[in-house]
Amino acid sequence: MAELRHDLSFDASLVGDASTPPAEQVIPKDAATVMLLRDTAHGPEVFLQRRVTAMAFAAGMTVFPGGGVDRRDTDASVSWTGPPPAQWAEWFECQEPLARALVCAAVRETFEESGVLLAGTESGVLASTHQYADARKALVSRELSLAAFLAGEGLTLRADLLRPWANWVTPAGEPRRYDARFFVATLPEGQTADGATTEAESSGWQRPQDALADAEAGRSTLMPPTWITLTELAGFTSAADALAAERQVCKIMPSLVREGDRVRVVLEEM
Repeated sequence: MAELRHDLSFDASLVGDASTPPAEQVIPKDAATVMLLRDTAHGPEVFLQRRVTAMAFAAGMTVFPGGGVDRRDTDASVSWTGPPPAQWAEWFECQEPLARALVCAAVRETFEESGVLLAGTESGVLASTHQYADARKALVSRELSLAAFLAGEGLTLRADLLRPWANWVTPAGEPRRYDARFFVATLPEGQTADGATTEAESSGWQRPQDALADAEAGRSTLMPPTWITLTELAGFTSAADALAAERQVCKIMPSLVREGDRVRVVLEEM
């Protein structure tokens, strides 16, 4: 692995113990994370959630919507428009079935956790999702798969609304590990993000720079991938600019190195 240079460091009190506890090697679970953006008069905002403290992973952390890939996310019967799975496989450097599952997981998790559904028809995007409240609950409980939901409602997954952003892997030695592919998308016109999920104690829109200021002041806690991604998003003046950015996606695994009262993030390309 090659170490990548990055100047991120922050107060050690914000992360607690930065050392990695010894543990048996855990195979990372594939996951999808979505940075949902919207434009405002004060610049673009991103939708963030503070996870409940009872969560087994990232408890109490401020995160983007997302979660693990479900085995049914690989269903090839999903009605699909936009870049095909083969293109996503090239962007994320993975096999095509996994690429399909990652995009499906991104759409499903975004709907489950924020109520925003990146779907519609080949010519239009949904302007409201309130009529699918029951289906949303059934997706969360795994009583319904994304493929069955879309087929039953005559909807098409809109992969064209997503863009690849990054690929972060939980460091070795952690008891729960994820191989998370990050996507970026814009809030569809007419839809609202409600954050009605049991996984979050609070949700809302923030400018990336304001979310970073909260973390610096100790009002919230961010994992390194979230911190770095917010730093990247803070450099854009509109959601469209972020979606148009050319991204070279490579698999990155961070580690935290304590240096006195500061913690430095070391990034390693796998």
